[in-house]
Amino acid sequence: MQYRSAWAFRGSLYRNGHWLCYKPAMPLMNDAELGLDEAGRGPMLGPMVMAAVALTPKAAEELAALGVTDSKRFGAGEKAHHKRQALVSEITSRALHVEVAVVEVAEIDEYVRAGRLNHLERRVAEELFGRAPRCERIFADGKRLFEPLQRSIPGLRAEDKADSLFVSVAAASLCAKARRDELWLAICERHRPEFPELFQGMAGGGYVNESTRRFLRAYVERYHHLPPETRRSWPREFLRDLLADEPALPQGSLSMPWA
Repeated sequence: MQYRSAWAFRGSLYRNGHWLCYKPAMPLMNDAELGLDEAGRGPMLGPMVMAAVALTPKAAEELAALGVTDSKRFGAGEKAHHKRQALVSEITSRALHVEVAVVEVAEIDEYVRAGRLNHLERRVAEELFGRAPRCERIFADGKRLFEPLQRSIPGLRAEDKADSLFVSVAAASLCAKARRDELWLAICERHRPEFPELFQGMAGGGYVNESTRRFLRAYVERYHHLPPETRRSWPREFLRDLLADEPALPQGSLSMPWA
């Protein structure tokens, strides 16, 4: 798992493969809020990203005025991605703390095969909360998913559509989605030279859609195995005729693990 964080000192440092982005240290503010959200739970290709953002009331008000809201409201495509990136710059310049965790495909597969994808998200959420400043109010997007953490995290409020209710969660949503899209576009760049007609624009984002199915079939027809960015715990009946020698998926793995 990789982390990107913002806190403590101005400047940036690259250490052990992780970007650590810093800003001036600030005293604990009891009126601050901390929000958490994820992006990329459902795709068949590429990692999942989770983010935590802490904001003062002043920063939350300023970011709301700039248009910080649920990342899904910006739509899909490269234009939407650039809008989100611009707002992430505004978020990191105003936030008390920003940390982004990248959960790689192998770790996702390990948990999905055990039927524990929700447990993985809760574990990463606890780690993000543990490294963030202590805030009076803590919000997470997903009532059923994150409500179990309320027993161990004082002040946590888990709500469905929290990214539309709380600016800190909307900010976390944008940070997570922007990073997920950056990683997805890097995947596109790796494969575009061999499959140029299949990687136009955002190319389906790696979700289980026609673009992803066409790419995976073309890749497997050429190489006779799945690309390394594939979540192997995801259903893949559309490849059954090409991957006859692949091990069968575990019982129950065809039940939409991202749901």
